[in-house]
Amino acid sequence: MLVETTNDLTDLTAEDLGRVHVIGIGGVGMNGLARLLLTRGIEVSGSDIREWPPIAALRALGAQVTIGHDERLLDGVDTVMYSTAITDDNIELAAARRRGLRVLHRAEALVTAMTGRTVVAVAGTNGKTTTTSMVTTILQHTGYDPSFVIGGEMAEVGSSAHHGTGDHFVVEADESDKTFLLYHPDIALVTNVEADHMDTYGDLAGVEEGFAQFTDCITPGGLLIACADDPGARRLATYAGGKDISVATYGTSADADLRLVDLVSGITGTGYTAVADGQVVGSVRIEVPGRHIALNSGAALLAALRLGVPAPDAIAALGQYRGVRRRFELKGTAAGVRVYDDYAYHPSSMAAQLSTVREVTGTGRLIVVFQPYRLYRTNAFLPEIAQALRAADDVIVMEVYAPSEERGPGEGGAALTREVLHPAGNVTSPIPTVVFEPSWSGVPRLVAERANSGDLVLTMGAPPIVMMGDEILAELVKSNDVTGNVVEAALGDIGNE
Repeated sequence: MLVETTNDLTDLTAEDLGRVHVIGIGGVGMNGLARLLLTRGIEVSGSDIREWPPIAALRALGAQVTIGHDERLLDGVDTVMYSTAITDDNIELAAARRRGLRVLHRAEALVTAMTGRTVVAVAGTNGKTTTTSMVTTILQHTGYDPSFVIGGEMAEVGSSAHHGTGDHFVVEADESDKTFLLYHPDIALVTNVEADHMDTYGDLAGVEEGFAQFTDCITPGGLLIACADDPGARRLATYAGGKDISVATYGTSADADLRLVDLVSGITGTGYTAVADGQVVGSVRIEVPGRHIALNSGAALLAALRLGVPAPDAIAALGQYRGVRRRFELKGTAAGVRVYDDYAYHPSSMAAQLSTVREVTGTGRLIVVFQPYRLYRTNAFLPEIAQALRAADDVIVMEVYAPSEERGPGEGGAALTREVLHPAGNVTSPIPTVVFEPSWSGVPRLVAERANSGDLVLTMGAPPIVMMGDEILAELVKSNDVTGNVVEAALGDIGNE
């Protein structure tokens, strides 16, 4: 659903919203927004169809959350907020419009929270969440106390949003429905520009046009920071060169304004020498593996330097970065099997993450449980997703998570399984063992049958699969007849995007 605002957001602040009701309050984006409002002292209620993990924390902050949707929940409410995941026929959304209440999309609500702040917006097909959290980490550790809203929970602080006392607002800018065009950032970071969200953009040219429009939204005299290693972001930087803004680039490319030199990645993390405008500014070390993680940190470091943060302070802050939940997050260990979870679902982010996971798998096998996210994406990138999955030794494909989409005969998880096993073109990589399991309850048993001590299990993909790791751990305990105390959860661990 493409969002086109008709609301006048000029000078509207969050404190002008009155009592707020959030539809889908447990969702990955909405719970952060609700947290931000609550910490600003705004009365918040909300509803969702199930008890998502973040809801308990929102209740602890004072939110009145109901499971199930009901028009009566709008009694006494001044403003209703929703996300693109909420359809127009939702009983609460339809009632709010019928009653004439102020109705704001999540992005519009965030605009009201940004009023009067210096806005740093992070966009890109992949890497948004990690880069946004890295910028936030630097500003937090250097005394700026920024407000932030991120599409994932920062492991260090256990939160996806915060109302800070400082002048800066850091936001993850979502391009999926073009709502990032509502923002007017002072600094915009673009990690990459690749084909995705074809239901909104049609093709890669449409995606690039959308990011060009995002660049047009940067305030006059503002700054675009783009990845010199990514062809789409590089083209965007060239486009922005003719605008009334500054442009800076980062990456391993020789012409980048901030270069990552002698980049290394291993099981204990990543490191490189940062060279800005031809001058060495310091050695960066991050306790998170992955070349893509290093690139994201380069974007955050360049933004911090342009904001006036001293290089030694910014680099030291990056050393404190501990990742984001659902980005290669260790859920626990049972019977010698490590179980991780990751949010990657786009083929390029999947390939990058699985390459990194291989660095830490060791001598055991890599077992991937993948839940495709959205039918249109699975159909559009079937060969690429299948190729990424071939990095595993064993793959369990679940049915595609496709809210509001109708799956045709042979589409979805079954089609992806066939593509992994029988690729259309010539494939040099080994074909892993692959099985399609459409039943949620059947997955933990399949994993327990396949996993041996020393193996690494990675659940990956659509939002609901975040709950699968705990069930797999429980089944491993049961199947191996071991006591529950061998399950050692480590929610602070680290990862991708």
